[in-house]
Amino acid sequence: MQAAAVRARCIERMAQPLPDLSTLLATLNAQAPLAARHLWLIDLMGWVRGDRVSASSAVGRVQLLLDALQAQPELQARLHQWWQVLQGTVDATTLLADYGFAPRHAFVSECMERLRHKLLPGTPETTDAAELFSLLLPTAFDAEWIALLDEATLVRIGDALVPPTAADGTSSDNSVSPWQHVLLDAITYCASQIRAAGFSPEVRLRMSAPAREAQPFHALAADCDAFRAAYCAARAQVPHEAAALVAASDPALTPELDAAVQQFKLRLEACRSAAATVYTHLDAHGISVDLVFRLRQLRERVLRVRALLDCMVSGTPALASARLFAHLVQVGQERSSLRNLLASNMSLLSAKVAERSAETGEHYITRNKAEYADMLRKAGGGGAATALTTWLKFLLGALGLAAFWGGFWSGVMYAASFVFIQLMHWTLATKQPAMTAPAMAAKLKELGSQNAVEEFVDEVTHLVRTQVAAVIGNVGLVTPCVLALSALIWLLSGRPMLTPAQADYVLHSLSLLTPSTLFFAAFTGVLLFVSSLVAGWAENFFVLHRLDSAMRYNPRITAALGAGRAGRWASFMRDNISGFASNISLGFMLGMLPPVLGFLGLGLEVRHVTLSTGQLAAAVAAYGLDALRTPAVWQAALWCVAALPLIGALNLLVSFFFAFRLALRAHNVSGVDRKRIYRAIRSRLRQRPGSFLVPEA
Repeated sequence: MQAAAVRARCIERMAQPLPDLSTLLATLNAQAPLAARHLWLIDLMGWVRGDRVSASSAVGRVQLLLDALQAQPELQARLHQWWQVLQGTVDATTLLADYGFAPRHAFVSECMERLRHKLLPGTPETTDAAELFSLLLPTAFDAEWIALLDEATLVRIGDALVPPTAADGTSSDNSVSPWQHVLLDAITYCASQIRAAGFSPEVRLRMSAPAREAQPFHALAADCDAFRAAYCAARAQVPHEAAALVAASDPALTPELDAAVQQFKLRLEACRSAAATVYTHLDAHGISVDLVFRLRQLRERVLRVRALLDCMVSGTPALASARLFAHLVQVGQERSSLRNLLASNMSLLSAKVAERSAETGEHYITRNKAEYADMLRKAGGGGAATALTTWLKFLLGALGLAAFWGGFWSGVMYAASFVFIQLMHWTLATKQPAMTAPAMAAKLKELGSQNAVEEFVDEVTHLVRTQVAAVIGNVGLVTPCVLALSALIWLLSGRPMLTPAQADYVLHSLSLLTPSTLFFAAFTGVLLFVSSLVAGWAENFFVLHRLDSAMRYNPRITAALGAGRAGRWASFMRDNISGFASNISLGFMLGMLPPVLGFLGLGLEVRHVTLSTGQLAAAVAAYGLDALRTPAVWQAALWCVAALPLIGALNLLVSFFFAFRLALRAHNVSGVDRKRIYRAIRSRLRQRPGSFLVPEA
């Protein structure tokens, strides 16, 4: 049967009502083709689920099925034959050992694999037990009803599948049932994967020295083999029972088997602990998402081996097996979720990005009059530099470049301007919130008393007045600088900085009456937040790959620059890489995104408060004093002036909101009494409102 035809048949069956139990049992045929046998099993599982209203109802259907089989010996004989055929064609070892784990130890590869599973349908015409399992038990409801199965029902399931007199002809170990043999193989496969992950250079080189010296991964294979030999020897000491799916009871642990089990578990825990020491290295030297993904896979494999061991040597192996299958159903649900993968494996990277942003953000918070005055000076320098940026922006517009190239060179110009402001140790107001938010979130972890709340409110006031100082400095100096530059250009060339058409466009695009003005300002806040993410990621990348050390000691670099200069360049880049990444990425986003999104039919533009103020000043200067006396012109200018505070507020608040949320998640801040914080902030506003604008001391 062709795979496409099988997929179509699966879809048709899902859309049709399921047959009743008698019809299903009447169509049981061990000699049917592979796809037909598996489709029958899919239908049976669908009948067990029913309407999925109650898990206990599904358990009742399982018991009803067992009663029907017990009442019809001929039907039970056909089921035994069908089960033997299934065991001979589908290997359950891959399901138990590999289901839920990535076939490739790379984060991006796993993303693509999950995307493939979400978009492409599976086929029951398969000998892959994992693929068949995902078709049989595709919903979270399946885990619920499997978990409700009691031991007596599980034993009845095993007896229904395998006759009591069945001979063990499928196992290479004389005293081990097929199910136990599958479990042993699955444990062996998982142990080999754990050992390979521990021996990989990415993991091994980042372990702590004591963990490497203990060599837990070296003896893992020997401990696994010792457990297998001890288990087979223990089984040989008792009469061989039916080769059922799950055994109702297992022989008491012999001293040798008990010692082998305990040693194997200790070795697994030692491997897990050794791999966990890699996180300490990552915290100090940068986060690798691929490496975090490998470590999580290794930990999950250790847990899988422990679950498989419980299915063999626990006091209730049947219940342990049911728990394992319920867990596999949950794993299947997570396996199809890209969101879970991203959330679980990028949490450490988010924490490191937030941590590095917090370190930078501390420099943007003023706490006394001297720092406040210094912020005004730095913001004034940023405003003056933005005046030149404004002129260059309109100069590029006058060249009449194509949309893409106009956006590209605008991005280059913005990036160069922002980097120049950074190198001059000046500042732009809108760059601060995304950096200061992580620093604020880090303070939330220390909330435990009223004094801590008051200290946090102090930080809020410091932050707010820092933003006020930065905005005042930017806007306060960009306006006179643009007016002065416009007058100079007029004197030298006899023409204003802007053409009348450009001035009209500025007044229209920045007007509060234009509906899109505030939306574009909020969109710009998102770009400011994204630039902070790029900054944190770039610094993490720089530290992770030890690029400062490479610049300082690489023979080719030191030969070209000299040892002293190479060291100075390494220190300079380590101190400034975050700012460079943030400023360059923001510049290109401001310049390139509008034409690219316009090509896609999304007419999004940027509204940056400092740039917008400079553009408005240039437009006013272009009209001249006579035109400003015209009511239509000065009224339009007033609507633009009214929009500027809102543009600035949205730039600041949106970027701060996203950065603050990221930092809260990265620091795992939970259980915070937010009402207490809000009440303290409102109290400070009533009692000392001036503290939010200027420092008190």
